[in-house]
Amino acid sequence: MPVGLVVMKWDDRVGTEILTKYPEELAITDKTLMQVYSTHEYSGESGMISLMVGSLNIASYYTGPDKGYYLLLLLNIDDDPDTYEGGLITASRTVLENLENDAYKQMIPFLYRRLSVFPTLTNEQQLAEFYQDEVKRLILDRLREEGTVSKSELTIWLKDRYKHGFVDLEGAILELIKKDIVKESSVKGIPSELLFLTNDLLVMRIPATVLYKSPSDRGLPSQFSKDYLTETRNYFQKYHPSEEDNLRIAQMFSDPQAYEVLRLLRTAIVTKNDLEKLKKKGVEDIDNILRLLWENQMILVFRDDKNTEYYALLTDFLIQLIFPKYLLNVIKSEYDTKSKAEHVLIEYLNVLEDTYLGLKSIVKSRKKAK
Repeated sequence: MPVGLVVMKWDDRVGTEILTKYPEELAITDKTLMQVYSTHEYSGESGMISLMVGSLNIASYYTGPDKGYYLLLLLNIDDDPDTYEGGLITASRTVLENLENDAYKQMIPFLYRRLSVFPTLTNEQQLAEFYQDEVKRLILDRLREEGTVSKSELTIWLKDRYKHGFVDLEGAILELIKKDIVKESSVKGIPSELLFLTNDLLVMRIPATVLYKSPSDRGLPSQFSKDYLTETRNYFQKYHPSEEDNLRIAQMFSDPQAYEVLRLLRTAIVTKNDLEKLKKKGVEDIDNILRLLWENQMILVFRDDKNTEYYALLTDFLIQLIFPKYLLNVIKSEYDTKSKAEHVLIEYLNVLEDTYLGLKSIVKSRKKAK
């Protein structure tokens, strides 16, 4: 569990300078700040480092020489700094996008709380965090079209496409690699490293199948079952996935309180009294969460003759990695049009084969474990 968050910058006149910190009473010496600065300066590139300075366990992210900001997350001695890397990259982007009038300073307590829970996020919550990053979505869209692209070409393309913010390409690529979405590789004759798309991200609403099969067995009074099934069918007959809609729901997944409510609603149709029990899990603002779910067409509300309200999930949300079989057609098209070198495409087929065999092996191991 983190104990504090510091935003630091290097000043040629005074050296390391703390711009803001949370909590306010957090104590960190100039000597420690200098050690962090020196460690980053050794590589001179953006990225995260971890180091022990006395009893301090520090995860620090450097935004690179263009902006020169450092985010230091102070941890307990037993914490693993590497589990916070993705969260620090996201927090750094937030800081850099809110530099005007020092707006980021008011956001530091919020960023600290988000970082505190980052290692405990489920896989789908982490993917939801990932999906909300516009730079990563741009990279993913480009790779969906071509399958593979050189890092140097991608750098130029991103600077042209993303003109309103800071682009930490290395940080974004590192997250893509860690999530097994991209593989980075060298290919003979190609001067720049190549990025290969190995898994795609599927994001869409889906029916709450556990509830749909038998809503009355999941807590809904039988007189409402037909209405629930009808409303669900009507919704999905008209539903068309969109990035705007997906982003709204992904933001709810990133909210720990909203996610706890959704986890319960996936398994049961509940009353307000049932939801109140979630306060033991830290869910305080139940009314606001229900309002968000209602406004985003995630829930239905049924009221019986005793004025008891029942909250039922209208739509669930799916966000997961899938193997991109469609890329075989992309590779064939690029071979036919000679838009990519033949040896690059052969390497890509080898990469996809390795990925596919690895996925099959994982599935087989899980079946044996059962």
